[in-house]
Amino acid sequence: MKDNDRARPARRTAHLRDGATAWLHSVGGGITLVTAAVAVLAVLVTGLVAFPLISSATVDQARQQLARQADAYAAVPGASRALDLRERYLLGPDTYKLSTITASGTVRGAAANLLSPAEIGQVLSGQKISRTLDANGGQLLVEARVLKRGGGIVLTRSLQDVNAESAQVLGRTLLALAIGLLIAVLAGTLLARRLSRPLVRTAAAARRIAAGERTVELAPSGMTEVRAIGEAVNTLDHALMASEARQHEFLLSISHEIRTPLTAVRGYAEALVDGLVPPDDVARVGQVLAAETDRLDGFVRDLLALARLEAEDFALEAGPVDVAALLDQVEEAWRGAAVQAGVRLEVRLPAGGGPLTVVTDGQRLRQIIDALVGNALRVTPAGKPLVLEARLEYSPASPVSAAGSGMGTAVGAGPAVVAVDVRDSGPGLTVQDAAVAFERGVLYRRYAGQRPVGSGLGLSIAARLAQRLGLRLTVEPAGTDTAGACFCIRLPRAPGPG
Repeated sequence: MKDNDRARPARRTAHLRDGATAWLHSVGGGITLVTAAVAVLAVLVTGLVAFPLISSATVDQARQQLARQADAYAAVPGASRALDLRERYLLGPDTYKLSTITASGTVRGAAANLLSPAEIGQVLSGQKISRTLDANGGQLLVEARVLKRGGGIVLTRSLQDVNAESAQVLGRTLLALAIGLLIAVLAGTLLARRLSRPLVRTAAAARRIAAGERTVELAPSGMTEVRAIGEAVNTLDHALMASEARQHEFLLSISHEIRTPLTAVRGYAEALVDGLVPPDDVARVGQVLAAETDRLDGFVRDLLALARLEAEDFALEAGPVDVAALLDQVEEAWRGAAVQAGVRLEVRLPAGGGPLTVVTDGQRLRQIIDALVGNALRVTPAGKPLVLEARLEYSPASPVSAAGSGMGTAVGAGPAVVAVDVRDSGPGLTVQDAAVAFERGVLYRRYAGQRPVGSGLGLSIAARLAQRLGLRLTVEPAGTDTAGACFCIRLPRAPGPG
């Protein structure tokens, strides 16, 4: 218990220290510190500028007041002396000191040793003396005037007294600046809380989303940028909901498709174990088991292909590829499957022959075409054609002009794009189908049980491969003479000589 009692203050101190550190790194703490720093800087600059000005203004005001009093003495000595006595009675005897100059030039009073004979002569000749002179007790403000009846007067005031009055003004000014600084800090704290409150709510909503909660409705508020962050969090929440819903639906469909062949395999396996399969049906059962195993293997391959496509280290080996030769290889590979399905597999190349060379990863391009051909072969009825066609297109930047050529051919660069079409004769795709054709499992879920469908992953894999290769894979309108769907791959043509 004693150890716990000793440790409790240390834990409290550490908690307070951690809380202070967290506050300093928060938006509210940052705004408060910035506001306080700006206020302190403003006070310092104001003080550095104002204090010399106040001191100088106080000295100038004291000099002007002393000069007015000297002028009043010179104009009306009797009345001024009465006023002088009254002022000394009210303000004290040390406000200023009066000295006289006789007609012979003798100075009597506190200024006896301040003025030189030349300066005394100037005063008696009618000139005004307004100076700051050094004396044993410090600096003095000196004002000297000539009297009409002869002689003159000298008024002196200690600059130390003037500076004391200036210090009082400076003290009041400093107090006003300190009050302004305190108000600025308080205003900055309130402003920081008001500005950071929407951000705190947004951060809390983001943490709830990160913890797995959905439908977190956040009402955006605050400044424009903070409101934009809140709207972005709401958009992210909705996007995550839609993505997770698609993933959940996709996993359900995949699990259903995998469970179906597993059920068949398990049923036949148990039948074989129990001796329920006649010897004459063993071969047929083996064929069914092999077919279901191939089906399972296809699902696994598709899932692995998607996983590899999402990896950052997905390998690509680009090089020159002859599209015509590649299509011949595809036709040779799929001829047997097409004959078995009763489908006419046709390869069409541009008239005139010649190489259709592009620079890409030939193996990955073949993988895309194989996926499209497999999808097309599945939906093409027996006796109908499945067309692989390569054609040349001009890109929008290609300089094409038939004017002046005489033969309607391109002037300048040749065709810049090689387009590869995979066109089936199946039921086709609607505009709504084409918009989601490359999303995983969408068409599978839409047409399962209505038309031949695969795993729902083939077109998605082809689209992701095309994206990795930097190619354009689109759904094109089918020709007017045939139904079906047409998928087109567009590749930049490799530049050739001439």
